Amino acid sequence: MYKIIKKETLSPSVKLMKIEAAFIARKAEPGQFIILRVSEKGERIPLTIADYDRAEGTVTIIFQEVGKTTKELGKMEEGQELLDFVGPLGTASHFENIKKAAVIGGGLGTAIAYPQAKKLHNLGIEVHSVIGFRNKDLIILENEMSKVSNKLIVATDDGSNGIKGFVTDELKKLIEQGNTYDLVIAIGPLIMMKAVCILTKQYDIKTIVSMNPVMIDGTGMCGGCRVTVGGNTKFACVDGPDFDGHEVDFDEAIRRQMMYKSFEKQALEDHACRLGGASNA
Repeated sequence: MYKIIKKETLSPSVKLMKIEAAFIARKAEPGQFIILRVSEKGERIPLTIADYDRAEGTVTIIFQEVGKTTKELGKMEEGQELLDFVGPLGTASHFENIKKAAVIGGGLGTAIAYPQAKKLHNLGIEVHSVIGFRNKDLIILENEMSKVSNKLIVATDDGSNGIKGFVTDELKKLIEQGNTYDLVIAIGPLIMMKAVCILTKQYDIKTIVSMNPVMIDGTGMCGGCRVTVGGNTKFACVDGPDFDGHEVDFDEAIRRQMMYKSFEKQALEDHACRLGGASNA
């Protein structure tokens, strides 16, 4: 069993949990993820490793309460234990021959961008970070990102935090100001990552994105997490989740993501009915 050591609310629907998982913390690296199960009858869901502490033996996860399982997870408190917590899974990020990088996080994707920025910073690489949210109430990890970034820009769609616009707008400004990046890392909604890649391709800047399609087993056997990269089928759970953003077929990934919306909605409605004591008979 894996004990919840710390629980923190980052925004109205986003929670942070620090989990006691010494074996995973010992080997975890940025870019990797875990698969957890809340209870015996619960589904298995993947969550990116947002941080880890090898000495403390803990792994940090950050999630948004959007579906049945994440809502169940969000109701758990410090001291309670998760049934399953498996990892680290996926291929760790590798940074070679990089002197200057831009890290772009969109919404909850900032939780995945943070360990990337932290790793780059610890390697002595100059890091410029741009993180974007719909409004100021949804901003997460601003202080953490500031500590691992030489420059940090926080933008909101509505301008409620001072800078109005999308992360692509701010990245374009940085490039046009003369910043030469060896690498751009973009993590967030598919449409945001696609927009970043369209921009960086114009400037011939290597761009890595983190793909998070539906995963079931985390070993590449189920095929649910397949993505098309460079015309070839890849599996995000074993070949990724990091991929060359200029080769990802984002349109296909977006179509596949939309396929599961109705199923998730039904599962959430059924869960709500059971909580309220209503009968489906």
